[in-house]
Amino acid sequence: MNRFSVLYTLKEQYHHIVCSTQQEAVTVLQNVSSNPKRIPVGIYDDKTELFEWESSRQQAYNRGDIEEQGKLANQIISVAQALRRRDASWQPAVTVRRPSFFA
Repeated sequence: MNRFSVLYTLKEQYHHIVCSTQQEAVTVLQNVSSNPKRIPVGIYDDKTELFEWESSRQQAYNRGDIEEQGKLANQIISVAQALRRRDASWQPAVTVRRPSFFA
């Protein structure tokens, strides 16, 4: 089960990478952090529906008041869930079979 999503932005759009374990997600987040084109956001846990911010974003999140924290948390969880729904509904292109001929 791909329980975790690592969220990041690229060209001002949200993207995610799904991971099976939290340790895998932490490793992926570290790798995303080392790519200058990608801006890490954090890790979403689909089972608990909780979000863990990337460390610099966590500090900014902690400075906000309770109302602001709730608003930010709801927004990012909605983004993560939307990305997961989009990927879950994606179907690979239907392969076209060669026509069969009957004699």
